[in-house]
Amino acid sequence: MTIHSHMKEEHLRELMVRGLGGDQAAYAAFLKELSTHLRAFFRRRLVRLPDEVEDLVQETLLAVHNQRHTYERDQPLTAWVHAIARYKLIDMLRRRANHEALNDPLDDEPGVLAHSDTEAVDAQRDVARLLEQLPDRHRLPILYVKLNGLSVAEAAHATGMSESAIKIGVHRGFKALAALIRSGK
Repeated sequence: MTIHSHMKEEHLRELMVRGLGGDQAAYAAFLKELSTHLRAFFRRRLVRLPDEVEDLVQETLLAVHNQRHTYERDQPLTAWVHAIARYKLIDMLRRRANHEALNDPLDDEPGVLAHSDTEAVDAQRDVARLLEQLPDRHRLPILYVKLNGLSVAEAAHATGMSESAIKIGVHRGFKALAALIRSGK
């Protein structure tokens, strides 16, 4: 780890720890800075699928938020975040069945995010609560495409929306979810 990356790690870890302690401004700054790092992480790995990058950034931020209670403050933040990001990347690739889109192998960094069934139920409840706050035009595309794994065409058919509206709904919905998370609602 270079001195520069060590300083970034410590800075982000400090913001995360302060956020866990209730400092909402620090937590919002953490999510904003983390999104920049995640965007670069996914862009390097999805050169052939650039349209997936922003959705993965938002999905990962949501997962980081929902799993923040699993972060151990004395552990490196980067390894914890990368485990979540890799999981989201693999999940997206499985949905697409398009593994050749990767530029880098997935096992660059060791470690796996482990969680219990209770934590998964808590995370599902948190996600459901956040989704309830979104209008149908954003909530339904996320529900059908990202949570239930339907294709854009299948979600469009199920909702009566156009495929374009589904794609826009997912993108704008994730932005709205990120804003809700940053605001602490």
